[in-house]
Amino acid sequence: MARIWKFGSDVDTDQIIPGRYAPYMRPDADVGQAAFIEARPDFNQQAQPGDIIVAGENFGCGSSREYAVEALRRRQVGAIIAPSFARIFFRNALNLGIPLYTDANLSGQLQEGQMARLDLDAGTLWVQAESGERLFALPQLPDFARAILAAGGITQYVRQYGRFPGEA
Repeated sequence: MARIWKFGSDVDTDQIIPGRYAPYMRPDADVGQAAFIEARPDFNQQAQPGDIIVAGENFGCGSSREYAVEALRRRQVGAIIAPSFARIFFRNALNLGIPLYTDANLSGQLQEGQMARLDLDAGTLWVQAESGERLFALPQLPDFARAILAAGGITQYVRQYGRFPGEA
């Protein structure tokens, strides 16, 4: 089971990982150990592989630092659900193999600390609620995105198929 971590709107890449934790600033450090180190220390200390981030609008805004997504990938975040994402963050997350679901209604129905089970293949999220388990259908990802995620990211996809999705 995974835990749901709730975040507000406009979570920028500096909140995900402050610039002073950039790999070029600390080459021997693991950026995954600095995910939300200041903005959300409880996440930094307690998040487990597979946990799910649920946020408000514009998640990942700010600079285009790919290492913000890399920090979440190293923490093995299972998925991120939000009404909207910054475009470059969305692309970086897909390229690094983190599933993102854009859903304006789902964010408001999920609560901090709920336990959940994510089924990427079926596109479902099972959540334990006070009234019992609830099933949520996740938005359907495009075929190319599912292929990239199934491979573990764009680099692994290209290594496996020798091309980008959609190329002949």
